[in-house]
Amino acid sequence: MTPATPRARCPPEGIQLYIRISMVGEGTYGKVYKARNRETGQVVALKRMRIDLDREGFPITAMREIRLLKQLQHPNITQVLDVVPESGNAVYVVMEYMDYDLSGLISHPQWNPDPAHKKSLVHQLLNGLEFMHAHGILHRDIKGSNLLVNQQGQVKYVDFGLARSFHHTRMQEFTNRVITLWYRPPELLLGTTVYGPEVDIWSLGCVLLELYLKRPAFQGQNDIDQLEQIFKLLGTPSPEVWESFKKLPWACYMTPSTRYENGLQAALTSKMSLGAVELISLMLSLDPKARPSAAQCLGHRFFAEEPAPVPPTTFPVTGDWHEYESKIERRKRKQAAKSQHQRRSSGTIN
Repeated sequence: MTPATPRARCPPEGIQLYIRISMVGEGTYGKVYKARNRETGQVVALKRMRIDLDREGFPITAMREIRLLKQLQHPNITQVLDVVPESGNAVYVVMEYMDYDLSGLISHPQWNPDPAHKKSLVHQLLNGLEFMHAHGILHRDIKGSNLLVNQQGQVKYVDFGLARSFHHTRMQEFTNRVITLWYRPPELLLGTTVYGPEVDIWSLGCVLLELYLKRPAFQGQNDIDQLEQIFKLLGTPSPEVWESFKKLPWACYMTPSTRYENGLQAALTSKMSLGAVELISLMLSLDPKARPSAAQCLGHRFFAEEPAPVPPTTFPVTGDWHEYESKIERRKRKQAAKSQHQRRSSGTIN
């Protein structure tokens, strides 16, 4: 008898092509995993997005993000490698993997980049933003956890689920319920729905300030508290500082009763160069019209002064360190401190 011919093994395809290694992120959109391509060995990020077939089907935010990332090919913007379905109830966006995010690094007590490294990160972020805006795209969710960093010190924008196209020649109406609260500009907090690239400039200015302070500058609990914190540092708006302030929809309800002076430069002078103080001060102008464009920021004297930008290549951890791991570590420390306090209290009672 002729022996049976062995059946050829089918190569893995779709999501079976990737081996999950660990979870490195989680949000309202779904989860992000670190994974490896079974055939090439390439390490990638898998962003899992749920599909609700009974309601909206394929999520519009996923379609928008995929389309924009395909369109925005730039060294400082994360690239989409593939899109693969999973048994009808989810889709995975396969992206290049980055070892860290800026939020996780900033919160790490042992990460203290020198001025040349900070300048490189600032320059790269402005380069990516200038490219975005030049192509008519608002990000609308710039924050440390959406800025990824690799071991070569390259930083890239990610998460374009809230991004929108805009016109360069005329202002448009958009929702003001965008941008994470701590990075939301005052005009959105005060109800405006007509805005443009200046909202991204504010958010990035908050991130740059956080990079130097090692903590978020404005940590409001709600819209009113957020505005209060902004005005405490940057001063209460006056017609001379922000001419159209009183015309904003909620200005009459949310103007603080206390009169604050601008104390930003006084608070920052000892922490960074005068050029850095000046650049951040411009980006955090209360009046949106006074904020420079990303291209103007790149031409600021801060980048002409010493030291020259040098990408950071030394990091406090080997392996992954994102906001996700940072939060887990904080929870562990908090739980350990709580357990120690309980043991001490129990010992005192006994």
